[in-house]
Amino acid sequence: MKKAMRIIISGGGTGGHIFPAISIANEIMRVSPQSEILFVGALGKMEMERVPAAGYKIEGLPVAGLKRKLSLSNLLLPFKVLKSLRKAGKILKIFKPDAVVGVGGYASAPLLYMAGRKGIPYLIQEQNSFAGLANRILSKKSEKICVAYEGMSRFFPEEKILITGNPIRSGIKMTTPEANKEARKYFGIDENKKILLIIGGSLGARTLNSAVKEWVSEKETCDIEIIWQYGKYYKSEIDLFLKDKNRMYVKNYEFIDRMDYAYAAADVIISRAGAGTISELSIAKKACIFVPSPNVAEDHQTHNAKA
Repeated sequence: MKKAMRIIISGGGTGGHIFPAISIANEIMRVSPQSEILFVGALGKMEMERVPAAGYKIEGLPVAGLKRKLSLSNLLLPFKVLKSLRKAGKILKIFKPDAVVGVGGYASAPLLYMAGRKGIPYLIQEQNSFAGLANRILSKKSEKICVAYEGMSRFFPEEKILITGNPIRSGIKMTTPEANKEARKYFGIDENKKILLIIGGSLGARTLNSAVKEWVSEKETCDIEIIWQYGKYYKSEIDLFLKDKNRMYVKNYEFIDRMDYAYAAADVIISRAGAGTISELSIAKKACIFVPSPNVAEDHQTHNAKA
């Protein structure tokens, strides 16, 4: 048995940060069951629900991201950052972690910054092929940076880089005929139907949703089945859109809990190009069409898709 440790895992905001973080926590507990893990996320974000559902404790910071469009909320950002730094320092003082792991997202930077100031060792889990500014700055005091792509020395000190690949959710594996059959049964889809899976990330993707809505509006029936994850931000819009439409070939979800089944069932997948999704799909080995989001920092999804 490995030595028991006290670990803080910080970050979140989207499934692309949360699920790798939970995978890291699960692996720590597998090799060292006596360890204690605390998550730190952003108040109001999905990690505040998903992490407790996975069996872990979480603290929330009042941190928020910078709006790309002109917004009054941007004026409050400096105050939220200062408040988050103070709370991060308090969390570190009370929990007394042996180490901190930053997985990206709003809450990651304040925790890592304060850990560095207090001399607490931390590592960065950089999922993308194009590193964000915060991680580049924070890498100066990090012990190690875990990456999934070659060539990351253009962002980070080469001696600190560990090529580990991205953590993926348990259950994601190369599809077998048996897994495909079980997945089709889960979604209630005939074994002889071709299946198109459309996933726009945990929060949703307007471009993908608009394309699906246009398709569904024109086609009362279809030779294929569609499994559609439209995302948290679009629930009311999609509910209203589908209210008077009897489209039996569409299985629509705000969020797909059993993504392993979704991958196993699909013949073709259309998806955003989040790093975690790409890593999972490389394991599932399915035909994919990536549609990178233009609304992410440093256009990192385009870099991911090309890497």
